[in-house]
Amino acid sequence: MPSFPATISLLAIPIKFSEKQQASHYLYVRGHRVREGTKSSWPQKRTLFVLNVPPYCTEECLSRLLSPCGPVQSVELQEKPDLAETAKEPKSKFFHPKPVPGFQVAYVVFQKPGGVSAALALKGPLLVSTESHPVKSGVHKWIRDYRDSVLDPEALRVEVDTFMETYDKKMAEEEAKAQEEEGVPDEEGWVKVTRRGRRPVLPRTEAASLRVLEREKRKRARKELLNFYAWQHRETKMEHLAQLRKKFEEDKQRIELMRAQRKFRPY
Repeated sequence: MPSFPATISLLAIPIKFSEKQQASHYLYVRGHRVREGTKSSWPQKRTLFVLNVPPYCTEECLSRLLSPCGPVQSVELQEKPDLAETAKEPKSKFFHPKPVPGFQVAYVVFQKPGGVSAALALKGPLLVSTESHPVKSGVHKWIRDYRDSVLDPEALRVEVDTFMETYDKKMAEEEAKAQEEEGVPDEEGWVKVTRRGRRPVLPRTEAASLRVLEREKRKRARKELLNFYAWQHRETKMEHLAQLRKKFEEDKQRIELMRAQRKFRPY
């Protein structure tokens, strides 16, 4: 059983994977709280912090286990506790890191503060996999993970378009703010100077981008990758020396032939 510092009061909740399992696994829980004056992306009075979450316990499973304590608003699994003080961006369905292959921590947000108190009073053991809610493991879990890894092209396109619209809007707001602040002195009297090009760059159309890519492709096709490896460099030197020797021998033969053809003709 893992040990924790005495200053952190954690309560243990036993869980079992199924009824057939005799040994219990323990979740260590406490109410989420941060230091006074520190901002947190999780509501303190409605968030339950959970340690030692096993790999087979998913967010959906953890939400089901704690739903008797009260309506669960959200559950998020992480590799380690979240120390960020700023609000987190919404998690993407497609662009996110691979799941952590081990024990994790979880932040469970209830709709009401009473859910945290009820969760801290749980005795257990709680069953992770039941007949009504079976949890897949082994080969069945691998098959499910593979099917989930196949992306929906249309949904992916919608998310990318939404992200780019948000990004373009953010960049436009930053540019407008920079134009407003340009030439305006700050509190100390300093004026921020920015460098801009003479002509703004026009956005490329799809056809123009394709032409540029085709041009670059032709350039790469014309170029030959010479002397990239050490053995190529050695072979090039050997071929050059062989050509010099061959030319030297040809020159010697030509000179000997010219000497043999010389005749003394005084008249």
